Formats: sequence, structure tokens, C-alpha cells
Amino acid sequence: MRFLAQKKHKIALIGAGNIGGTLAHLCLLKDLGDIVLFDVKEGLPQGKALDLMQSAALDNIDCSILGTNDYKYIEGANIVIVTAGSPRKPGMTRDDLLNINATVMNEVGEAIKTYCPTAFVICVTNPLDAMVYLLQHSSGLPDNQIIGMAGVLDSSRFRFFLADHFKVSLKNVDAFVLGGHGDSMVPLTQLSHVNGVSLEEHVLQGTLEANDLAALIQRTRMGGGEIVNLLKVGSAFYAPAASAICMAEAVLFDQHLLVSAASKLYASYGVKRPMFLGVPTVLSGLGVEKIIELPLTKEEQENLNISIKAVEDQINDLERLGFI
Repeated sequence: MRFLAQKKHKIALIGAGNIGGTLAHLCLLKDLGDIVLFDVKEGLPQGKALDLMQSAALDNIDCSILGTNDYKYIEGANIVIVTAGSPRKPGMTRDDLLNINATVMNEVGEAIKTYCPTAFVICVTNPLDAMVYLLQHSSGLPDNQIIGMAGVLDSSRFRFFLADHFKVSLKNVDAFVLGGHGDSMVPLTQLSHVNGVSLEEHVLQGTLEANDLAALIQRTRMGGGEIVNLLKVGSAFYAPAASAICMAEAVLFDQHLLVSAASKLYASYGVKRPMFLGVPTVLSGLGVEKIIELPLTKEEQENLNISIKAVEDQINDLERLGFI
């Protein structure tokens, strides 16, 4: 089945924090359809929805935004974007974060199963690769209907850092990042280009120092943490929201867009158990239309294996804690 709406699109945003509110604003500015903004905190989604609707009047945008604490209003949604959960806070262990966000994912999954089982679902909640795995488990969605937002954001960060380093337009830079959404992600240097030249070729030509490339890769891996350290309180939300909207538009408008996203794998890319991992994915009106397996260098595969192991450990933790 295709996820293209016959009438006006309906987009459900689960979580009305910084990312959820930004998602709602982007949906409004792009006039993507009617929006349901859900959060468990009373008043938060209602207040943001009211503020956003008043801004819509200035631009003569005729979509609606409903703020609610009741899951029943997500019924019939074409797209669901999940940002609900807690960021990791000082003193919080990984088990603490998994316990909190896994409980939330189970609740959200049950709501999706009840009210919009044909929706295309984009998960943004961290730890991303484990949370999208659990969200599929609790919702029962088929593989083509659910994905994690990771590689789109990571690739965008890498692309910006490259453009800034070379002092060129972002239009002249292509970048691609695979793997789990975390410190073990794998930027692909032979498939990332500046002015049409691969990063590896730039190193060979002497237009990019090898240590500068290593620093750019490391900055990409720590991109989210860099923003957390600067903000002191909270984490990135503009770029994550824009990344999720990019994915939603690819499905709503049948774009057949190639992105890096956390898709369900079984045996490709060296995985040994089913998991979600950032890989090249074509998104269309079918949802996940296909996954493309790229040839990797020995070093890239070794780095990806580290990322795979990190995701396996997260899934094992979910099993140990009784969520799966």
C-alpha cells in the first residue's frame, strides 16, 4: 500500500518539546496538512498549538493544529513522528534512560496500533536505533512502515562541517553517514564529495589534510554532544526536526528519495540479528521502498561492525530489562 493521502494529509507529532514544537512549525510553514500535537504534559501541546495557529493567520495558511493529551486524536494519521521521551541527564545511567524511554515507546506503539496502524512512522527518540526497534515491536508495524531518523541528520552535519572547512557552498557538498546514531557512526569518505571530488581524492591531491579529515569525522560523530555542551541545558532540535520533515515529505509526495536512515536489516551490511541501522534507504509513497547495500572498504566495514555491536548491546539491554 502507499501512504499517500487521498485528501488532506494528517500528521501526528508525539511529543511537544523543542523538536515536536519545531516539527509543528515546519509542517505549518510548508502547509503539509493538518497537525495533531500530542504530549502527556497538560497545557504544553495546547499552548504551542494555539501559538502556532495564531502565526498561521499571518501567512493565510489554512491547516489546523490540535494540541492534545489524548492519543485518540492521532486516529487516521498518514505520518507519525515520535520525539517523546527524555534526554540523558547528568547522573543518569544508560539503564535509567532505557527504562524511561522504552516505557514511553511501548505506550506510543500501543497507541499507533490502536489508532493509526497504516501510518508511516518516523522515530527520533534516543537511543535511536534501540528505540525504533522497540517501537516496531510494540506497534506491530511492518518493516516498510517504520524508520529511524539518524543518518539524515548525521549526513547533514558532516556536509555542513565539510562546506565550512572548504569555504564552499553547501550546494557543492555531498556527504553520507552510515551506522548507528552515536559515537560509532561511519562517515563514508569515498561517497562524500566536495566540488565533485571525493574526500579520499582530496587527501591524495593534497587539498585536504588527512588529520583535518579525521577531525571532521570526529566532529560529526560528536555533533550532538557539541551542541549539548554549548546549550548547557537541552539538545539540538532545529536540525533533527528538519531531518524528520525531509523524510516525511519523501513519503507524502512519493519522492523516491535516497537518504541515510535507520531501516530494518536482517543479514545485510554484516548484521547477525535483526536490527535497525543507518543505511542508504529509498523513501517513497510505499514508505521504505528499498535498502541499498553499498560496497564498503575493509576499514569502513570494520568501523561499521563497531557500530553494529553498539546497537546489539542496546537491544540486549532492552531484553535484559524485560521490554522485549
